[in-house]
Amino acid sequence: METSTLSKLAVRVRYDILQMTTEAGSGHPTSSLSATDLLTGLFFGGTFRFDLHHPQDPCNDRIIFSKGHASPLFYALYEAAGILSQEDLMTYRAMGSPLEGHPTPRFPYAEAATGSLGQGLGIGVGIAMNARYIDKLPYNTYVLMGDSEVAEGSVWEAAELASQYKLDNLVGILDVNRLGQRGETMLDWELDAYEARFAAFGWHTIVLEDGHDLDAVQAAYREIDHACGRPTILIARTVKGKGVSFLENQDGWHGKTLSREQFDRAVVELGPVDLNLFGTIEPPVQTMPARWTPMPQVQATSPNALSTREAYGRALVDIAPSHPEMVVLDAEVSNSTFAATFGRAYPERFFEMYIAEQNMVSVALGLSTRGRVPFVSTFAAFLSRAFDQVRMAQYAMDRANIKFTGSHAGVSIGADGPSQMGLEDIAMFRTLVDSVVLYPADDVSTAALVRLMADHHGICYMRTTREALPRLYQEGDAFTIGGSRTLSRSDDDRVTLVGAGITLHEALKAAETLAASGINARVIDLYSIKPLDIATLRTAAAETAAIITIEDHYAEGGIGEAVAAALSDVATPVFSLAVRKLPMSGKPDELLAYEEIDASAIVRRVQEL
Repeated sequence: METSTLSKLAVRVRYDILQMTTEAGSGHPTSSLSATDLLTGLFFGGTFRFDLHHPQDPCNDRIIFSKGHASPLFYALYEAAGILSQEDLMTYRAMGSPLEGHPTPRFPYAEAATGSLGQGLGIGVGIAMNARYIDKLPYNTYVLMGDSEVAEGSVWEAAELASQYKLDNLVGILDVNRLGQRGETMLDWELDAYEARFAAFGWHTIVLEDGHDLDAVQAAYREIDHACGRPTILIARTVKGKGVSFLENQDGWHGKTLSREQFDRAVVELGPVDLNLFGTIEPPVQTMPARWTPMPQVQATSPNALSTREAYGRALVDIAPSHPEMVVLDAEVSNSTFAATFGRAYPERFFEMYIAEQNMVSVALGLSTRGRVPFVSTFAAFLSRAFDQVRMAQYAMDRANIKFTGSHAGVSIGADGPSQMGLEDIAMFRTLVDSVVLYPADDVSTAALVRLMADHHGICYMRTTREALPRLYQEGDAFTIGGSRTLSRSDDDRVTLVGAGITLHEALKAAETLAASGINARVIDLYSIKPLDIATLRTAAAETAAIITIEDHYAEGGIGEAVAAALSDVATPVFSLAVRKLPMSGKPDELLAYEEIDASAIVRRVQEL
């Protein structure tokens, strides 16, 4: 497309940005105006290839607005492409409109929910990895970032991984407009500093001194080398509020919209706006994605019980032949999470994310958008630093289909100490809408629950234990999401003990001790913490005098609170034994006793009642 036509399209896009934000009375017009020429050139200059009528075509190029507050620009581009109407734009930020304040996949051209800054590049890495290593397709992924957001460490986690995996099909577009929300950014307009940083991470750098010169913008896109073995970053000097004199490079306008009078003044400055002019996006190169046919791996059956973390690794290998869309990501602890078991069997579907948990989750989301089913694992404690990425993943259309596993859960890991102990993970994952939270107590149930996770569409979390636990179940025993297993029951049970994972074994030991003193205790394996088996819990509440939950997790947000909430309308009291003291290094049995969640503590609590 001729530069003169691109210039007219850029004017139209700017008009739409100002009109929709003025109508909405909120939004970020100035942040959108700075990147208008960069993205108009990308979309309509022949670089970006996309079938607008088939947004899920696997051969389409992909665009991520990591700078999610520039959503007015995002929507204006699709209006200029003929996908949205002027009337559609007037619903921007309105209740029920797919044109949300920050893009989400409720608008089908948005790959993922963005706007929590620093995550888009990692999502783009996942999409680019899918193209290069899984589908083996020639599409490219573009990620628009703002200069403020590159202060986020997650950006650099993504940058180093993109270089490590030689993703020359990934292009970052850095909108250096100098002004953040409250003033100047860290590096102002120091393009050389940005270039040096990305170059140090192994990126091919292209610097644009004027990101509003459409001839220069188009030349920069032509300079991208998709065969160089390195990702590319286009670093462009821009002006916040470009196109409107009283907005240009002015502090104090971030996240502010124009009054009607200011809008009228701005439109005059823009010049003639041709609302009958539409841009054309080139179609993608069509080719077939590669297919993966995993060969079943024969594993020797272990006569002895395994830890649930080891059973997790074995289960991944077992389900691979029936789940060809699965991939496995691990954060340099695969020999502890036992994801390495899968990596040895199927190295072409195992991706090392190194010690960068935030980026690991973003990459998993990127892979999920392309139809992969990622299994993501690390120590449960370390998922807490990536929880914002997990939280954002839940906003994927029809739910992100990601499976998380946190190993080394609870104080029972022992002498490594509190920095390694996952004690908040159940609470975190319970907060997600429609999430599934599972906590197996032996190797047999672990294998069954891993398969259930793989078959369930949505975010699932499994908690695994470091220690080898006694085997409780037989092959073929039934498990369901939302189920439980009652392991000890009589007609004269006086109390119900509810445990999961390692504390289930403590509950069983306590039940034996109590039975010897004439107190029968029902024991329930609450392996599905979310959703709960409410029917079984209500039966127990009706048939016993009290319910005691026991968990190797902080009390807040854990099993006890989940059970108490589920039974809030019944008279039977619910008591919680949980981690309530700051833990320390020690032997597992010492720590369970210290936190009063071992068999002896359970017996004492029942006797007190």
